[in-house]
Amino acid sequence: MKRLEGKVAVVTGGAQGIGRCICETFAREGAQVVAVDMSDLAYTCENVEGYKLNVTKRTDIEQFIADVVKKYGHIDVLVNNAGITRDALINKMTEEMWDLVIDVNLKGVFNLTQAVAPVMLDQKKGSIINIASVVGEYGNIGQSNYAATKAGVIGLAKTWAKEFSRKGEAIRVNSVAPGYVNTEMMKTVPDKVLDPIREKTMLGRLGEPQEIANAVLFLASDESSFVTGHNLSVNGGLRL
Repeated sequence: MKRLEGKVAVVTGGAQGIGRCICETFAREGAQVVAVDMSDLAYTCENVEGYKLNVTKRTDIEQFIADVVKKYGHIDVLVNNAGITRDALINKMTEEMWDLVIDVNLKGVFNLTQAVAPVMLDQKKGSIINIASVVGEYGNIGQSNYAATKAGVIGLAKTWAKEFSRKGEAIRVNSVAPGYVNTEMMKTVPDKVLDPIREKTMLGRLGEPQEIANAVLFLASDESSFVTGHNLSVNGGLRL
């Protein structure tokens, strides 16, 4: 039996990279996937539906969740993956750069989860996975805003794991912290930047999107039914 057979999953940031790989992996494992992104989404999988949505727009999110529940009847999995970067050293980071990253990467996670929570609480079950980053665990030069958001979503997962199980509900909340991964964006980074990262990684290479998607699949599936409030680092043994 497929690991997500009969489940409905919402995945934000589903247009490309890790998010797209998560959507395709979930679909292969039997889920009905609603892939969310600010840009248009084109999928060939029959059980992946694209939905254009800005995760900072609360009214639009409320309508989106209502549409999903009306169409499919339930939401079993939420993957908070949408994220952006606006990098600069702290003395050069503008307030606009700070606010935009906080709004998308942190408040966007809050917005989606707050909208989905009542659905899962009524069902008394569900799995929520926040996509964090190795940068949220260890920090990184020039990424104050990004590091703050990714550390924040780890903290949110731990907090919500406690909140959403208070009355015996089987709602699990976890986070996944990827290391450096071979996405389209990473392919534009020169080797002189990537080589030191590979050298600091115990496995001596960058990760692949499928390796991150596999970890998310585990946390979304019933195979992880006794795992909650956990941050799963998937970084090849990166030592910063």
